[in-house]
Amino acid sequence: MDWEFGSYRLKRAERLLIGPEGPLELSARSFDILDTLLRKPDEVVGKGELFDTVWPGLAVEENTLQVHISALRKALPQGMIVTVHGRGYKYAGPKPFVPAAESQEKRRPSIAVLPFTNMSGDPEQEYFSDGITEDIITELSRFRSLFVIARNSSFQYKGQNVDVRRVAQDLGVQYVLEGSVRKTGDRIRISAQLIDCVTGNHLWSERFDRALLDVFAVQDEVLQGVVARAEGRLVASVAEQARRKPTEHLAAYDLVLQARNFLNTYDAAYAEPLLRRAISLDPTYAQAWALLADVACVKFFSGPPNIPLDDALMFGRKAVALDPNDSLSHWTIAEVHLFRLEFEEAGASFDRALALNPNDTLAIAMRAFWLSAIGRCEEAIVQFDLVLERDPFPPNWYWDARVHPLMALKRYDEAVQSFRRMDRLFFWTYASLAACYAMLEETEKAKAAVAEALRMKPDLRIQDLLHQEPHRNAMDRENYINSLRKAGLPA
Repeated sequence: MDWEFGSYRLKRAERLLIGPEGPLELSARSFDILDTLLRKPDEVVGKGELFDTVWPGLAVEENTLQVHISALRKALPQGMIVTVHGRGYKYAGPKPFVPAAESQEKRRPSIAVLPFTNMSGDPEQEYFSDGITEDIITELSRFRSLFVIARNSSFQYKGQNVDVRRVAQDLGVQYVLEGSVRKTGDRIRISAQLIDCVTGNHLWSERFDRALLDVFAVQDEVLQGVVARAEGRLVASVAEQARRKPTEHLAAYDLVLQARNFLNTYDAAYAEPLLRRAISLDPTYAQAWALLADVACVKFFSGPPNIPLDDALMFGRKAVALDPNDSLSHWTIAEVHLFRLEFEEAGASFDRALALNPNDTLAIAMRAFWLSAIGRCEEAIVQFDLVLERDPFPPNWYWDARVHPLMALKRYDEAVQSFRRMDRLFFWTYASLAACYAMLEETEKAKAAVAEALRMKPDLRIQDLLHQEPHRNAMDRENYINSLRKAGLPA
């Protein structure tokens, strides 16, 4: 998404500031500061917020921020960047807007589904209310006429007493769906309400008291109410057709919700036995097979090289065969093909996944990773930016995946910034971070990152990293290897 303001344009995908006479030189930090200020025109943005956004997790002196503010003031007309003493800075120029060609995406009704509150009185039931929320997000995102905020961004507000107007402003949506889940014995109660955040009106609310076995029917009714209000062109029958009961076995569904919760944090060892139990209860449960393939990919990615992905491919094929219309099954098998270096098959499966669910940000991000693997790195960055529009707070692995095209394009400073947005780094991320520092001639930082990678995996070798960074382009692969060598990683 670009910003236009006056005779200037901030091109976010290309990270360029274009003025009346052409491109203007900005450092990466100055660019991020300007982008942050443009998002909140005429609002004071505190220094703390700027530090957290532009230098996440780093201790930075205030004069560093002042240096970048001065650089922006030199690049822009006088008075566009204003200091509010004791509080921060604000953008005070012509009102920024999204160019017409790009704003089509946001003209669709936009909605965020907040995590439904667990009212069961048992914290261990949290996964169930989270799973209900995730299913509603997934099913709403099937509709091309809706712009649906991704799960990870909606869940930033979990456990908070939030003002829906602030949520709408943070995420750029018109509608918010919120609700609660109470599960007691063999009964379930789901309450939901749809709010128009522009007017503050409650467009729709309902409470469903059902036998637990009717949980899928309740989800259908919630979807019908939301879609009918948020997008008048869709009728309830369309919503009914879009929702497919994933399994007749509620216990299997419950196990998949638990496993999905673990996979959100890459805990494959906890997820795998749950999925195998779900499959033993319902061998025809496609999403359980798809997630089992995802477990195999996580183990492949974090384990030693040359772990075969034969089982992952078998699980993925089983999922697709059981439900050819399930987006998750298609993008999971696409992921398997990618790490097997079967690039054409991966591309076809990603295309099928997005045809089934065009708003699936996980599929978009994984396809962007595939684009970079086949050498279409500029296009990959554009797609990664698209994910940020729909999911301003993406999962940890998004920033890791984004590094792949940035390194191939030799945009090492931006790659370092992407790593800094991760809340947890792994041995392979420390290795790539070291490579970036080495190419930036920041030798001491490179050494420190190598030391941390070797502390986490003492037997780490360059060869171990190559299966995690698939490259069809030989030059991209050689550049990656050379940067790791320069960082001092053992061959």
